[in-house]
Amino acid sequence: MTDEEDTRYQAVSSRDARFDGEFFFAVSTTGIYCRPSCPAVTPKRCNVTFHPTAAAAQRRGFRACRRCRPDAVPGSAAWNVRADLVARAVRLIGDGVVDREGVPGLAARLGYSARQVQRQLTAELGAGPVALARAQRAHTARILLRTTALPVTDVAFAAGFASVRQFNDTMRAVYARTPSRLRAEARGRAAGAGTGGVPLRLAYRGAYARRDVFDLLADEAVVRIEEVVGAPGARTYRRTLRLPHGSGIAAVAERSSGPWLEARLHLSDLRDLTTAVHRLRRLFDLDADPCAVAGRLGIDPALGLRSPGAAEPEEYALRALLDRAEAARLVEEHGTPLEVPCGGLTHLFPEPGALRHHPVAGPLATALAAGGVRLDPGADRAAAEEALRAVPGVSARTAALIRMRALGDPDVAPDAPADREEWRPWRSYATRLLG
Repeated sequence: MTDEEDTRYQAVSSRDARFDGEFFFAVSTTGIYCRPSCPAVTPKRCNVTFHPTAAAAQRRGFRACRRCRPDAVPGSAAWNVRADLVARAVRLIGDGVVDREGVPGLAARLGYSARQVQRQLTAELGAGPVALARAQRAHTARILLRTTALPVTDVAFAAGFASVRQFNDTMRAVYARTPSRLRAEARGRAAGAGTGGVPLRLAYRGAYARRDVFDLLADEAVVRIEEVVGAPGARTYRRTLRLPHGSGIAAVAERSSGPWLEARLHLSDLRDLTTAVHRLRRLFDLDADPCAVAGRLGIDPALGLRSPGAAEPEEYALRALLDRAEAARLVEEHGTPLEVPCGGLTHLFPEPGALRHHPVAGPLATALAAGGVRLDPGADRAAAEEALRAVPGVSARTAALIRMRALGDPDVAPDAPADREEWRPWRSYATRLLG
């Protein structure tokens, strides 16, 4: 047993939830794979293998544990920290790029050949982009089966499967259940997708600074596209989303009964579910490791410090140049009206092309529309910041702030000396702590 495997087995033996999403373990005698905190009896070490991703375990023939639901864990914090090819690919796959553009599209966004991407992902994660996307589709389909009354065929295509046969085969392989049985086991909890939206539990690890995060979102909210309603401690953040196949409205509650945020998504096209979930996770910084952050910054991990990102990276970049009143005016004049307004939410934020002639935001809007500045999840963060600094009207501080929030970089310090090595790789969290 290597030192790393010994540490992992100790985490499994102690059911340490801090490692959920960081790795998975599979049991040869049962044919299942689990998260480290699985409450089942700890298996013998000789029967256990470790896997870096759920897709890797599935690729080796293991099915998901029905007790601990390992597919519903937070993502590894490493993918937000790292800037290499594998991390950028993981972020793009999470955003649904493989489902929309295939492996060639993923490779093109990364600037590598499809073969290189396949080789590096398989070497490190135990699964290539197709397998990683397949595992993600299976999880999305399970959510839809358990929470909506959609016909099974509609669930298959909404989750991104190319055919009903592929869908059925995947669900049996991953969950050892047919789609119909998975739905039946939900015990009547399904709700109509068209009326109640899709209810979700967005898991996180460790403590979570709910009040601080919701305070920030309330302070920044721009009318017509965002609102925070309710009293502190019981607030709900709501916003509109511009998504690849349509629009959406997300509602996330501050209060929860467990280590997750309660959310509900209303989507004009359910194919956007995976993307919408990924963007909410980035906005609320749900894949962070608060213990690692606290250890580096010398603070109490119970604070649950988070560095919120952005649900709409290009929107955030443009808003970084504007005050809230001007952003609200642009939404009213240039935003896309929702077909069906919902409360105070009436518009999507304007697309960059609609703001080309704005006296302040125009140069950045032009660069975003033309592709001169890329802010998608797989963007090279250093290159993006350099490109932002070259845009007239974008200061070095603003470029750093956009890198921190729009690109979700955990190691940016817009208002602190760049040489604060003792804060690395969590300078963004130190910024939140000091702000």
